[in-house]
Amino acid sequence: QVQLVESGGGLVQAGGSLRLSCAASGRTFSSYTMGWFRQAPGKERDFVAAVTRSGLTTFYADSVKGRFTISRDNTKSTVDLQMNSLKPEDTAVYYCAARGGTGTMKAPNFDYWGQGTQVTVSS
Repeated sequence: QVQLVESGGGLVQAGGSLRLSCAASGRTFSSYTMGWFRQAPGKERDFVAAVTRSGLTTFYADSVKGRFTISRDNTKSTVDLQMNSLKPEDTAVYYCAARGGTGTMKAPNFDYWGQGTQVTVSS
């Protein structure tokens, strides 16, 4: 089991930046691939970014490439999402997730989830 707690959400104007953080507790953090997902009202939970156990490889949704950066610190059991050049369409609840297995970067393949943090981008 691993427990995940997100922080850092809020309200920002278009073009601004936010940094989300996820703190993990429980079993060995470095055993998990970590990801960020987001869900807007009435929409499915979509993949945003992920980082492998070692932190050496990252993955991004096309919609955030070049604007968002995911990173992890295995010594602190944290994973961050730096979001720059934010757009109104980035507005959503952002979730931190962990998985011990393999597969595509889709929500059903992740085992543990945080409670989510709201990000609102005003135009």
